[in-house]
Amino acid sequence: MELHERISSHRAPAREQEPFAELKNRVHMTVISELGPQLFNISVDPNELRDRVTADVRRHLNDEPGLAREDRERLTSEILDDILGYGPLERLLADDSITEIMCNGPDDVWIERGGKLYETTVRFTDESHLRRIINKIVSQIGRRIDEASPMVDARLPDGSRVNAIIAPLSLSGPLLTIRKFSRRRLSMEDMVNIGSLSEESVEFLSRCIEAQLNVLVSGGTGSGKTTLLNALSASIPNSERIVTIEDAAELQLHQRHVLRLEARPPNIEGEGHIPIRELVRNSLRMRPDRIIVGEVRGAEALDMLQAMNTGHDGSLSTVHSNSPRDALHRIETMVMMAGYDLPLRAIRQHVSAALDLLIHIDRLEDGSRRVVAITEVLRMESDVIQLQDIFEFQIESVSPDRTITGRLRATGLRPVFLEKFRKRGIELPQSVFGERVHSLDERRGATA
Repeated sequence: MELHERISSHRAPAREQEPFAELKNRVHMTVISELGPQLFNISVDPNELRDRVTADVRRHLNDEPGLAREDRERLTSEILDDILGYGPLERLLADDSITEIMCNGPDDVWIERGGKLYETTVRFTDESHLRRIINKIVSQIGRRIDEASPMVDARLPDGSRVNAIIAPLSLSGPLLTIRKFSRRRLSMEDMVNIGSLSEESVEFLSRCIEAQLNVLVSGGTGSGKTTLLNALSASIPNSERIVTIEDAAELQLHQRHVLRLEARPPNIEGEGHIPIRELVRNSLRMRPDRIIVGEVRGAEALDMLQAMNTGHDGSLSTVHSNSPRDALHRIETMVMMAGYDLPLRAIRQHVSAALDLLIHIDRLEDGSRRVVAITEVLRMESDVIQLQDIFEFQIESVSPDRTITGRLRATGLRPVFLEKFRKRGIELPQSVFGERVHSLDERRGATA
């Protein structure tokens, strides 16, 4: 009995209804019904549309008796956000310091800032209000979410990644997660300033992209793989024809000759599905100089490796993994998912011949995102793909508040693929690799 009383006393108080909830919903629905298709007409000037909606909202609110001027202005702003934007999420989306928005129902909204989670005071009116915002997001890219299709991946116009899930899959109301992308694409120099890369590693990686090495970026969820891929792509020359292939278009390439392809999920009848693998195959017929796959997570790994091994050098992609070695294991597993009965040794030979460089990025305990290893993929020995770290992250100190101080440093090893640099006339200062440059065989002899 005492235990039951203690639990009851800690329960959250019942949520009170917002005083103007009914009024906001009524005016919102009235304005939408009056304007109709004009809200979705892309030929209408956004400023003119906003002025028209503002005038209509104010006209309806002026007809409401007993509203203070401050309340009327606040309600006008909130209703405008609901009609033209994303409601209560607008101010969170406008805050560049926020990297993730998590709505665990209409009255429980969290954010990630600096790698740490914080609860917010942002609230939706009710579940139908949150559902309305979710429907608006997914409908903008031609997707749908309902009881027959209760889970969807989508994106915002700026490329931010959106995941939504509703009943019957969600037992706690509509759930919405938005992984924001910075409005300004981070450059390699920016990543040096925030400590993700070192100046020497930036010079090395820029030359690797120019030399058309096949590069795989690995890391855990939310570690910054796509951000790093964006930064790396800035080193691709403007003269090259680039094809990007993604589940949801997120990459922000600024070159002049970029073709963007996006996979299509199945419709409500389970038809019309076009996976990344089909797009990779199709891209080979588009005369690409480079193929960039946003993320490999299935059988398309085999087609990507084949493209790398058939003259499409300089290809880039990302993969989920916990280490460079784990990235290779994941690629091997995904190749097996293609349905061909290939011997493991043949798969590994295929992988070692295709990939030149692995870049592993990690989110450390203090929330910072750091490149922790830049690793060369070497030949096979005794059925094992050999790897050698060209750069590795070294922790210098950990403060009482768990802030990690460290730097990405050269190991002193000279990459075997430097021959590709010479073939393309690309110079790389030896100082990039440290004071004393070793070959892999020299290092093994010293270890022995």
